Amino acid sequence: MATKSAQIDSTVEIVTPENIAFHYQVAGPFRRLPAFILDLLIRSGVFTLFMIILGLAGALTNLSGIMGAGMMIVWFLLDWFYGGIFETWMNGQTPGKWVLGIRVLSVDGQPINGIQAIMRNILRTLDMMPVGTCMLGLVAMTLNQRFQRIGDIVCGTNVVVEERKWLTGVAKMDDARVAQLANYIPADYRVSRTLAKTLAAYVDRRRFFSIPRRREVSRHLAEPLLVQFGFPLDTSYDLLLCALYYRTFVADRSDDERITTEINTSPFSPTTPTNVAAQASANPFDIVQPQSGK
Repeated sequence: MATKSAQIDSTVEIVTPENIAFHYQVAGPFRRLPAFILDLLIRSGVFTLFMIILGLAGALTNLSGIMGAGMMIVWFLLDWFYGGIFETWMNGQTPGKWVLGIRVLSVDGQPINGIQAIMRNILRTLDMMPVGTCMLGLVAMTLNQRFQRIGDIVCGTNVVVEERKWLTGVAKMDDARVAQLANYIPADYRVSRTLAKTLAAYVDRRRFFSIPRRREVSRHLAEPLLVQFGFPLDTSYDLLLCALYYRTFVADRSDDERITTEINTSPFSPTTPTNVAAQASANPFDIVQPQSGK
């Protein structure tokens, strides 16, 4: 009987109604707290400004009651509708969320609507119970993988880390074994446009991944390539994709000749990918795949 694999980081898969799957990193309490504090400071600043204006208006008109009533109305509007209005018009973000790079989405990956935005912010009062401690919200967030507080659970929303444009040009390959492994990729192998885009995205983003996540993400693309190239099946998926990226975007013919010379003059004198893997056995995540990861 198949068992569901355990979540190895804070990335979740969200499937849209169009049956398209996206991966998002969910924002935990330590990512959301600074955004909440920043929004609280903004609300406090706006409230203080209104207090000054109402105080001057009350002093000029000798209607001190205006100040008290106006303060209550302004605080009520800021406390209950600040987050809802901004999240409606800023596509799931408040100024604090925008600065911290997080966004509210529906659990199906769609943008939130006005009702969800307003209700999840009104229900924050429940999440903050007992008053000022936020214990109910924190307990709820620890009980689910999406870090949803009560307001998120009721409204069908979750907070994710905003996707950034990570592609920053040709990535630099610092590991010499990437170039060595690239030398064994068949010279007549042609990378398709789709595969080239996939390799570029993976190599540029891999620095943000944990080692288990690298192995998990690269496995689906690397396993067929290992068979196609005739490489040992315990070759690292991550290093294979890096090597193919190197061959596609970095290496030229002079590089290949230089690498071949270095390999042939090396005291190890590897003649097959297996020998290259043997040189890297000191770090099982570099070239050779650990048996437990298969």
